[in-house]
Parts: sequence; C-alpha cells; structure tokens
Amino acid sequence: MLTLNIIGAGRLGKTLARLAQDSGRYRIGAVLCRSLPAAQQACAFIGGGEPCDSLQALPAANLTLLAVPDGAIANVAAELAASGRLAAGSVAFHASGVGEASLLAPLAAAGVHCASLHPAFSFAEPARAVQGFAGTRCALEGDAAAFPALQDFAGAIGAVPFALAPGGKAAYHAALSIASNYLVTLHDLAARVAAQAGMADEVAAAVLGGLMRQTLENTLALGPQAALTGPIARGDAGTVARHRAVLAAQDDALYCALGLATARLAAGRLDAAAQAALGQVLLPGPSAE
Repeated sequence: MLTLNIIGAGRLGKTLARLAQDSGRYRIGAVLCRSLPAAQQACAFIGGGEPCDSLQALPAANLTLLAVPDGAIANVAAELAASGRLAAGSVAFHASGVGEASLLAPLAAAGVHCASLHPAFSFAEPARAVQGFAGTRCALEGDAAAFPALQDFAGAIGAVPFALAPGGKAAYHAALSIASNYLVTLHDLAARVAAQAGMADEVAAAVLGGLMRQTLENTLALGPQAALTGPIARGDAGTVARHRAVLAAQDDALYCALGLATARLAAGRLDAAAQAALGQVLLPGPSAE
C-alpha cells in the first residue's frame, strides 16, 4: 500500500485525503497543519493519518500533497527541501489552479518528482465534496515522471486525469474562471435587465434559468457556432439597438463588449452588410437607435 502525506488539511486537503483513505489503496502518513488540534480534527475526518505540526515530523511517503494556500506553496516547498524529509524519487504535488509545478523547484532540485494536480471542483464543504467528487476532471502538469503515480492516485479517488500542455496552466485556469465566474456575472446582468421589464425575481429565475440551462446543453452538444441563436446571429441590428436603448450605461458597455464577440462568432453566417450594421450599432457610446 502506498503512503500519502498531507501538508495543509483545509477543505481540499481533507477531501482528497479522505477519498484516498476510503479507496483502500493509500495509507495516510502524516497530516500536517499549523496547529496540532487542527491536525487532530483533520485526521478524525479523514479516518487515518498521524497529526503533526512540524515538517521535521514527516515520515517517509510515496506521495506528498502540499495543499497549502497558493501564496505559501513556494515557501513550504523550500522549507521541505531544506528539511530533507522527502526522498529522491518520491512524488510531491500541489493542487493550485493557476500555479505551476515550478513552485516546487527546490524539491525537484533534490530529486523529487514534482507536479501539480488540480481538480476542477468546488470544495465548499468536505463532507459534501467527498460525496460528489466522483468523475471530477483533474489537470496534470509538471514532471512527466510524476504522472503515472498521480494518474493512479486520481483514478483511486474517482477522478479523471488529463495532461496540460507545458506552460498551459494559466490559460487552463483562465478558461475555468470564464466558464464559471463569468456565467454568474451574465446571470446577474440578465436578472437586472429582467427586473426593468417588471419580472418578479422568482419568475425571472425560472425563465432565465431554464433558458441558460438549455443554451448550455446546446453549446456543449453542438458547439458554440451551431448553438448560437438570437438577433446578432440573425444580423438584426434594429433589435440590438432597441436593447441598448433600455440599458444603463454600465450594463450597456458589457452588452456591447459581449455583442461584438458574439458578432465575430456569427460572422460565418452573415453577409458583409449585416456584419457592418452590427459593428456600427454595437460601437461603445450612446445607443445608435
């Protein structure tokens, strides 16, 4: 059975450790937190591991997860390398969404195989996360020599691993942020505009939610170009102008930015005149109605 050490048992660290423990394929070695009581509480949730509050207490392990905040990864890696607690040939990895395996460079210099494994998952509450984690995609990046062990680890905890291109971590995280965060921003924009139409909150939630879910399913199944509908896809500059006329300045600026991007997406189905009309009506500034 392989041994896994956990450094930083927050929501992600506790969840992955519990999943590894429950898989029956890993023994949790040390669970290191800033305080011993926190480490003890984490071990109770995980169902295994030895609580500790010092890097010097780390036992030997096949894998070591640095589940500390992003800003602390490099410093912890340097301290860990200086401690000499990780053997050459073992695997160390972190779970930052945007940080690369290079944050673990001091360990790599000591012969440790270093990588990052980022689950595309929201760890809001460990108990819920454990129940819903199966099938989660995990991005791998770093030393290819670490990949077999981390692919096995991902499979054991119910995840589906995939490799990123070298240097692709920032673009990967930007894509996730756009897909997740900006969808929320779009919902907020649509809800504000719906309120202008006199729609009650519960009615707007039902109408907008149903349409957003249907559109998301369409674009995932058909691709963005085929799934695109609406006035911009039809080249209907008049309707776009009427939309702009009722929007507050801040919302109008966002509508225009998104509209221009949508017009580029729809360009293949519009003639030159329609494209020009849309480009004109979507110019930032006063509505062209």
